[in-house]
Amino acid sequence: MPPRDSPTARQARLGGELRKLRDRAGKTAREAAGMISTDQAKISNIEAGRIGVSEARIRKLAVFYACDDEPLIEALCAIAQEHRGQHWWDEYRGVLAPGFLDIAELEHHATALRCLQPVTFPGILQTEDYAHALFAGVIPRLPEDEVRARVEHRMRRRGILERDDPPQFEAIVHEAALRMRVGGRKVARAQLEYVLSMTQRSDLTVQVIPFTNDEFFEVAQTVMYASGVVPQLDTVHVDSHYRGAFLDMPADLDRYRSLLDAAKQAALSPEESRSLIHHIAREL
Repeated sequence: MPPRDSPTARQARLGGELRKLRDRAGKTAREAAGMISTDQAKISNIEAGRIGVSEARIRKLAVFYACDDEPLIEALCAIAQEHRGQHWWDEYRGVLAPGFLDIAELEHHATALRCLQPVTFPGILQTEDYAHALFAGVIPRLPEDEVRARVEHRMRRRGILERDDPPQFEAIVHEAALRMRVGGRKVARAQLEYVLSMTQRSDLTVQVIPFTNDEFFEVAQTVMYASGVVPQLDTVHVDSHYRGAFLDMPADLDRYRSLLDAAKQAALSPEESRSLIHHIAREL
């Protein structure tokens, strides 16, 4: 099977974790290739996520790398067993840019999600009309079929909250997001009311950083921290208008955990946040 031209973020992550284990063990790609009876080029492709790797080979490499972290090994084997066409977002392959699929995949596999939103609500807390207004307002304008596909994809992402085992979700939004009249008064009010209804869930928390805050100002980027089934698979997604990036280096994870902790400290309590959301909704 030829190497993949564009591995998913999760496929690339599996390869990256195997590369980290090899580097930590002080082994060369040539030595790893010899251990599983293949060539150095194939090890490079495995570590780049361009080709798959079997569970048996992962376990063999883990022994060679002296890795006895069984939960991590099991998590990597689980990724290796996944395949395209297995999940709903694969229906959008070739329809939407790969990043849309990667973010849905990240949320699906997360055990907990924390996000910081400066001027809009998190994707999985958006109403259909609100999401449509956002995508229809993209410059340069998107074709209507692209807008429809993006909105439909975003609505389907909300399915993680309907599972028997939804991830714990913590959203920190700036007051600016509450006051942005995305789609006009009616759409904006419905969006606020929807968020209020969602805050009744025990597995979901929304906190607002008010304009009166004078301690925390680093709200220029949208950040989502996804906790993996093991800490080594934690991932940060940093988004901008033009592109998103998936980060997993320990220094990046530490930095964004600290950023989210600081944002939470500056935000109103969940109860105060609900009151503010309700107040702004009544003003519209």
